[in-house]
Amino acid sequence: MKYLYLIFSSLKRKKLRTGLTILSIVVAFLLFGYLSAIRQAFAAGVEVAGADRLIVRHKVSIIQLLPQSYESRIEQVEGVDNAAHSTWFGGIYQEPRNFFAQMPVVPEELFDMYPEYVLSDEQKKAWLATRSGAIAGRGLAERFGWKLGDRIPINATIWSKKDGGRTWEFDLVGIYDGAEKGTDTSQFFFRYDFFDETRAFGEGLVGWYTVRVSDPDAAAEVAAAIDAEFANSPSETKSEPEGAFIQGFANQIGNIGFIIMSIMSAVFFTILLVAGNTMAYTVRERTGELAVLKAIGFTDRGVLSLVLGESLALTLVGGAIGLGLSWLLVSMGDPTQGSLPVFYIPTRDIFLGLLLIAATAFVAGIIPALQAQKLQIADALRR
Repeated sequence: MKYLYLIFSSLKRKKLRTGLTILSIVVAFLLFGYLSAIRQAFAAGVEVAGADRLIVRHKVSIIQLLPQSYESRIEQVEGVDNAAHSTWFGGIYQEPRNFFAQMPVVPEELFDMYPEYVLSDEQKKAWLATRSGAIAGRGLAERFGWKLGDRIPINATIWSKKDGGRTWEFDLVGIYDGAEKGTDTSQFFFRYDFFDETRAFGEGLVGWYTVRVSDPDAAAEVAAAIDAEFANSPSETKSEPEGAFIQGFANQIGNIGFIIMSIMSAVFFTILLVAGNTMAYTVRERTGELAVLKAIGFTDRGVLSLVLGESLALTLVGGAIGLGLSWLLVSMGDPTQGSLPVFYIPTRDIFLGLLLIAATAFVAGIIPALQAQKLQIADALRR
């Protein structure tokens, strides 16, 4: 505490330089917060994926369909607790940029397989009673301003109807929430029986199966057994953990984690140069003052701590403002207006930001601090 007055007096010496340095640090940590939220959006599905869930798809490609009859055979494999199927619909709501996942499912199986999707009993009953009924995630409903009872038209890009039409209309009977913060609430589910009886082709076929295993530690063995069950059949399968399946979707647009880490690394390297240059100039300008401090009794360790304290104060102010601003702006909502499944800064990244503040302060200040520590009083006073 006894060094605080000296630290802040030094930072106030060149107000413009200090202000610009703090501003650059603010921008760096603001960017860090936003990039953390974006990375979380792409990784959310992977992180909340069930360790006890597998995805079984066609061995050739996800776009190849599987027979619906596979479900009963999968459930007979030892170690399988339950299986449920989904199919990619790929329709357009109003205009192409309004992208979101739409999938026909069996309602009873959906909530048994995904307990993280929370829907009221009343809305579940309404879905079971409405053949053209559909449910949407809370984030998706808020994105488009949907409310219960709305009629949602979706133009099919893949699945035409038996009457030749491509506009499918669904009654919104439920809006589900996520039991966990990272749960994807940007999806749209409708009934498979309605879909199967209405589509012009592909009856009795599904996109993939989600399989819950009894023992997560035996997931690899169960996956191998499922694939062996359908080996040499017209539709062979590939079984993999749910997290790996979701990550495969994200990787279709690139390695998001690597891209974001590359950007953040470049930004923080630049900030280290800026903060380090500021501290170096500060020490050079105060060579005489530091010599006087040593002359009146400050130890070498005391001078080292003083310079490192200045570096920490400089970085802490900028970093705290940057992290605070990023948290505030991210809390205001997804800047893409709901295109991302989730958008928030994970708690672990807040702590990582605090560690980065300390690391940046140390790396930027250690060399000038060591130079100040080694100053010889007589030599410094002669400069």
